Amino acid sequence: MELIVPDWPLSSRVGACVSTRDGGVSEGVFSGLNLGDHVGDDPLKVAENRRRLIAELGLEYPAQWLRQVHGTGVVESRDDGEVREADGCWSDRPRQACIVMTADCLPVFFSDGDRVAVAHAGWRGLVVGVLERTLAVFAEPARVHCWLGPAIGPSAFEVGDEVRAAFCAAQPGAAGAFVARADHPGKWFADLYRLARQRLELAGVASVGGGNFCTFSDPQRFYSYRRDGETGRMASVIWLK
Repeated sequence: MELIVPDWPLSSRVGACVSTRDGGVSEGVFSGLNLGDHVGDDPLKVAENRRRLIAELGLEYPAQWLRQVHGTGVVESRDDGEVREADGCWSDRPRQACIVMTADCLPVFFSDGDRVAVAHAGWRGLVVGVLERTLAVFAEPARVHCWLGPAIGPSAFEVGDEVRAAFCAAQPGAAGAFVARADHPGKWFADLYRLARQRLELAGVASVGGGNFCTFSDPQRFYSYRRDGETGRMASVIWLK
């Protein structure tokens, strides 16, 4: 099972990883380690994929899975098996995992060493403040380290004028994260990584790493909704050791 592990200064105290397509039993358009139970895959295969991931990570308690809605809700991770509606999750309990699922949207990890969190940031959640809401579960933003996981890259994420306008109205410096498509007036390439870094830095986070992937252009490793439409989901998992 190939897992992508954040390169950040918290590895001795915090477990974190992003799954890839490697290591699962799903077939067809979901081929590999599909962890999404809402995309049309065989529920038994999804359950087996989730079991394999949790066993690989050696987690003691059931992980918190979310019903993501591209909003700003943030919940505490619990081990009661309930699926909660939110786009961010946090915990200060050792071996209690927080999880978000993505297939082009940006997963963002947070930790100060004593508490962990992860957020699902598509452009809709990003522009309305899901990162700031997740950061609010920490007492001191300046002590928080963040890491940006695999998302659609800046040369593949095409958006319209309305998306650029929403960011420019909400965020100083956002215009620099958009490149106009000369051959398609009104269309832009957006840099989700840059937009997220800007917001985290404005919120007081001093350490932001990652942001070197493109889910759209790497079909061997990553699911991509923009590329394939019907597809699976990767999981971004974080926990205190």
